[in-house]
Amino acid sequence: MALLSRRQVLQLAAGIGLLPVGASLSGCGNVSAADNLPDYAYDGELGPEDLFSHGVASGDPLVDAVILWTRISPAFDDSIAVFWEVARDEAFEQRVAAGWTGTEASLDYTVKLDATGLAPGQTWYYRFQALGRVSPIGRTRTAPAGAVERLRLGVVSCSFYSLGYFHAYRSLATRPDLDLVVHLGDYIYEYGTGGDRAHQPSHEIVTLDDYRQRYAQYRTDPDLQAAHRLHPWVVVWDDHETANNAWKDGASNHQPEEGSWQARTAAAQQAYSEWMPIRDQADGQIFRSLRFGDLLDLTMLDTRIWGRAQPAARNTEIEAIRDPARTLLGFDQEAWLEAEIDRSSARWFVVGQQIVMTQWKLEGLPNSLGGGLIANTDQWDGYHAARERFFDAIESAGRDNLIVLTGDVHSSWASDLTRDPNQPAHYDPDTGRGSLGVEMVCPSVTSDFPAVGLEGVLLATNPALKYGETASRGFLLLDLDRERAQGEWFHFDDVWNPEAAERLGAIWRTRDGANHLEEALEPARPR
Repeated sequence: MALLSRRQVLQLAAGIGLLPVGASLSGCGNVSAADNLPDYAYDGELGPEDLFSHGVASGDPLVDAVILWTRISPAFDDSIAVFWEVARDEAFEQRVAAGWTGTEASLDYTVKLDATGLAPGQTWYYRFQALGRVSPIGRTRTAPAGAVERLRLGVVSCSFYSLGYFHAYRSLATRPDLDLVVHLGDYIYEYGTGGDRAHQPSHEIVTLDDYRQRYAQYRTDPDLQAAHRLHPWVVVWDDHETANNAWKDGASNHQPEEGSWQARTAAAQQAYSEWMPIRDQADGQIFRSLRFGDLLDLTMLDTRIWGRAQPAARNTEIEAIRDPARTLLGFDQEAWLEAEIDRSSARWFVVGQQIVMTQWKLEGLPNSLGGGLIANTDQWDGYHAARERFFDAIESAGRDNLIVLTGDVHSSWASDLTRDPNQPAHYDPDTGRGSLGVEMVCPSVTSDFPAVGLEGVLLATNPALKYGETASRGFLLLDLDRERAQGEWFHFDDVWNPEAAERLGAIWRTRDGANHLEEALEPARPR
């Protein structure tokens, strides 16, 4: 039996027939005389109180649309009709959109729709209703159009449920002036764990049901729910959404006895699509661009699954590392990225991606451009030709104001981006000559850095690195205006302390046209 698509399931679930997903449905409840939109009506048996126990979420904001998400739980045997509505106010007295959709077991009872026809740059409130129950009220925001003076982004990655509390998400939920949250991957971890926040299921996840259970567990966390409820998110996966150190055709944490890699990847990607507020594309593609007026073009990459060749096993495999036939993104994603660079006209071109792009050379080792050893073959250092092609595209387009946002390494870093930071002919660390942009690496939400203190070695031997901190967990706040882009690193000393307070760890900025980092003294004022 062929599986129905998400669109087909949603069309059938509430008896909608052939109406498009998200369309209003006459005949289900009454049409309000105030706004000519359908109202919710239900006279059946009341659903359980925990029907919306996984909260609500929104994501991928456009100037006229945003993805809305929830889940019906506990799961049922039948399809469930779900009502949704969007308003300008929390009391839903100024509604602008409403309709019916549905869900069923083949979607893990998740609900995801594209709410369209909205005005740009506005705050919206949304909610769902089903079986007589009402979801929490979500707050989201469409992307602005035209001239934009300022934007504020929260940036996070690497939230390992079993390694502590999600204080970073809690803090983001207390900042109402954020325009969006950017999650750079490792939203879940695949490992089986015990302890105070033991993973469910307790074993390593491999099957579709396993991945669904893991997302369901993470989405019970109140801090994660709050951050989703208050802000739209833009997300990409890294490796742990599938398996550690993944590439296109395998992973270091995937063994033959766990079945085929293709089946595991398909299961992981289906669960990701079901549980994340991402606008779905064909063939598991997650690289995409979102535009925020004339101030920001945000381009999200997939450096993990789409086209990544297997990493070099050792940093001595210089021929493989420098082989131009090896790709990190896949040549089709590279071509797409080059086109996005060429077409970008916004003040800031921000790339959200997974792994460190800046060169990391350990003390006493020659630099990678000269054919020597590198620190980590899983990073862009292990795909030298791919990084060179990216730098070529930036230079060819004459693109200033490049900012690369990175997660993955469970630590905080700020650096200039240059072809060879260790050669004075290529780069001057004092003036920034030779720098093509900057990289800001956000700390993990909870995951540990395996070599605390390594920043001393790396900062001493890599002049493009301006800041590094490996001991603390937290998040990055990126504040953009027309004059500068400022990164602010916020840290928590102990993610196991429920009352842990945040502290400001560092502030680094790049001025319009400078392509070079400088330390700043004051955090940006809240909006």
